[in-house]
Amino acid sequence: MANTQTSVPAFTAGQVLTAQQQTEINTGIPVFADETARNNGFGGTGEKVLAEGQFAYLEDSNTTQYYDGSAWLSVGGTFALTLISTTTIGSAVSSVTVSNAFSSTYDNYKIIISGGAGSTDGSLKMTLGATSTNYYWNGSYGGLNWTNTINGDASGGITSSLGVGLFSANSIFANIDLSCPNLAKVTSYASQQVRTATGGFFGTFGGFLNDTTQYTAFTITTSTGTLTGGTIKVYGYQNS
Repeated sequence: MANTQTSVPAFTAGQVLTAQQQTEINTGIPVFADETARNNGFGGTGEKVLAEGQFAYLEDSNTTQYYDGSAWLSVGGTFALTLISTTTIGSAVSSVTVSNAFSSTYDNYKIIISGGAGSTDGSLKMTLGATSTNYYWNGSYGGLNWTNTINGDASGGITSSLGVGLFSANSIFANIDLSCPNLAKVTSYASQQVRTATGGFFGTFGGFLNDTTQYTAFTITTSTGTLTGGTIKVYGYQNS
């Protein structure tokens, strides 16, 4: 984009500015591609030190933010949820990775997967980072408890992922609340799932990942078949 920048320079007396630097000044508020670029744009060699009252605009979420001395907040009031990213699900894919989903800005997140369709009926599973063990979860599906033969264990057994959603030939849906994925704490979750097939299905699940790694990304995979279309939207709950 025309106004995108990667740093906020600290100018010195008598310095001759380049055309790009003058464009950045004329923009008014520094414009960054995303949170990662914003965080990297301050405090380096020749860069402005981040301080209370600093503004920034993020292109990926179309939000204007200000720094209150300890955290970035959205302009216009403190809202419960802030859209962080939107990832479009491709065509006939069995997995989708969302990078830079979690950061120190938020403790808790909501992830909504919707739209599109599956090649068959199936369930959606989530893994964080490269972790493949120490996931514990259980729940109910159509009024029945999962057993350890169907991706989860009602008695709390170890699995390789979290059960987070359902899909069919005419829908993909998951509504997930995720706590502390980027903190050095155990990550916990709860999700609601709907499959709009003949008769319809509804599920509720909860559990945790038993480690204290600070994750920034997650991957959604299918239990069977593929997905086409729809989006994965990640929102952050404001800390205050």
